[in-house]
Amino acid sequence: QVQLVESGGGLVQAGGSLRLSCAASGRTFSTYAMGWFRQAPGNERESVARITSTGGGTFYADSVKGRFTIYRDNAKNTLYLQMNSLKPEDTAVYYCNARLLGNNYWGQGTQVTVSS
Repeated sequence: QVQLVESGGGLVQAGGSLRLSCAASGRTFSTYAMGWFRQAPGNERESVARITSTGGGTFYADSVKGRFTIYRDNAKNTLYLQMNSLKPEDTAVYYCNARLLGNNYWGQGTQVTVSS
């Protein structure tokens, strides 16, 4: 099992940048595929970006391609999401996700608010 703790959210103006971090417990972080999801009020939780266990493969939602970058440091048990050119529609609670053998684990979420 893995425990996830997100940080790095906050309030930023449109066009600004934030970097989210997700610290994972345990010694098996490198075996998990990881991802970032977000949920805005009244909306369902949606996938933003995903990364394979080795970091060799990344996948992005069309809405964030070219603006967001997901990466991981397996030596530090940490997942990141670099968010640039933020838009008001990026406002949401962002969640870190870990997946392994059909099991999903979630962090508590971090709020990102982008003002226009």
